[in-house]
Amino acid sequence: MAADDGGPTSDPKSPVSRRARRRAARERKRQERRTLWQDAKNLPNLLTFARIVMIPAVLVLLSFGTPRDCLWAACIYSLAAITDALDGWLARRQGLVSVLGKFLDPLADKLIVAATLVWLTAMGRIPAWAVALLISREITITALRSIASSEGLVIAAGEGGKSKTALQMIGIICLILGYPYRVHGLFYDFGVVDLVHIGRILVYASLVFSLTSAVSYMSLFANAIEQKKES
Repeated sequence: MAADDGGPTSDPKSPVSRRARRRAARERKRQERRTLWQDAKNLPNLLTFARIVMIPAVLVLLSFGTPRDCLWAACIYSLAAITDALDGWLARRQGLVSVLGKFLDPLADKLIVAATLVWLTAMGRIPAWAVALLISREITITALRSIASSEGLVIAAGEGGKSKTALQMIGIICLILGYPYRVHGLFYDFGVVDLVHIGRILVYASLVFSLTSAVSYMSLFANAIEQKKES
């Protein structure tokens, strides 16, 4: 009885085998493209795309510089902040957490914050050194998170990072408004308040939380790396 030679496709160098591998590779690529397109069309990611589209709208309105335009810019920025919280909640609730969303969501956050702060610096509403520190912190932490992820480490955001985000958001909205307004409390009239000064104070406070949370994150990252080496 003759030995079974495995057929014409058993040799990986045969033309038939090579064509089969190419067809399989093309099919995998088509499937990946379909998956990304499907992810791009889900509601959380559409909200993230909308937040990115809001960036030029905020900057254009700020460039006009009138109180009315700045008010509209602040409204759009506030809406972007709401979609930031909403898209993550929807993704978790509906089971739509995706690779595309994990990439786009933090990117959209950093783009709108960095672009707005740089624009406000050119308008003289916030010093350049504060913006440089804030953006440098974000780049550093993003790089550390990428390294941690590649090492299989998950480091949760601390309370300092959450406080930074809240103070930064309110401070930027005040800076966008950018004009003195009469502020009324429930039982007290605060008089005319220059929102640029209030915004600067809040951004400076967020900068303190930014730097302390960055130090805390780097310490947690270093400890996690050491524990991984010892295990």
